[in-house]
Amino acid sequence: MAIQKTAAGKVDKRTKEYKEMVERAKKARAAQKKTTIKKSTNTTRRQDGRLDQRTKAGKEAAARMAKARKAKGSLKNKLKKLFS
Repeated sequence: MAIQKTAAGKVDKRTKEYKEMVERAKKARAAQKKTTIKKSTNTTRRQDGRLDQRTKAGKEAAARMAKARKAKGSLKNKLKKLFS
């Protein structure tokens, strides 16, 4: 059955269908949390999955990434690739 909406166009949260939908979403989130594979590295990550740069390992990784970006984009390296 279709989910009922209020006059304003929002989903009516009092209906049985809405409550079932919320319950299914809750179960899906729990199942997804169980199936995620933990990384074997010791770097801590934020809730959104990005590297936490407040930690020592995070700062080291950020420095490595910045160095790699700098090396990749430098004019000298582009010329070296072009003429090699």
